[in-house]
Amino acid sequence: MQIILGNEYLCKGNKFNTGKLMKIKLLVIGKTDEKYLQNGIEIFSKRIPHYIPFEMKIIPDLKDTRNLTEVRQKEKEGELILRQLGSGDELILLDENGQQNSSADFARFLEKKMLAGTKQLVFVIGGPYGFSANVYEKAMQKISLSAMTFSHQMVRLIFLEQLYRAFTIIKGEPYHHE
Repeated sequence: MQIILGNEYLCKGNKFNTGKLMKIKLLVIGKTDEKYLQNGIEIFSKRIPHYIPFEMKIIPDLKDTRNLTEVRQKEKEGELILRQLGSGDELILLDENGQQNSSADFARFLEKKMLAGTKQLVFVIGGPYGFSANVYEKAMQKISLSAMTFSHQMVRLIFLEQLYRAFTIIKGEPYHHE
């Protein structure tokens, strides 16, 4: 049973019955072009708030990037990303060189963050060239969803499904099978 009081999510019979839950924000660079990805993203974006306060924020694509080097494009995107962070936010990058976890490991990671009183986790999916050095410096952690490479737009859907899956694992719901 879930009781919602303003911004307080209390889950009766749940390990994290501590009042205010942390929030999760997903930052992405540019809009999602493909309709099938948009549909999947919408499905999981509607499911996640049943478990935790969630926001997905789209940072608009840079204009006139033809005259920018990859490094300069990453720097400009990095400035936009870092402007979205508040004090106390923990920045986690979705990065091909990050740590790979199973779905159950990711659920345990989120549960530990909630129990530790983390205010807000901010996950970021960068643009096609990745992240600037400044963004890497600010990040608390890097997570990889696979050893394979996916388009930065496809990663949005994969990550949201894994986020939803993690909360079903935490709540003991039957979505995930081991």
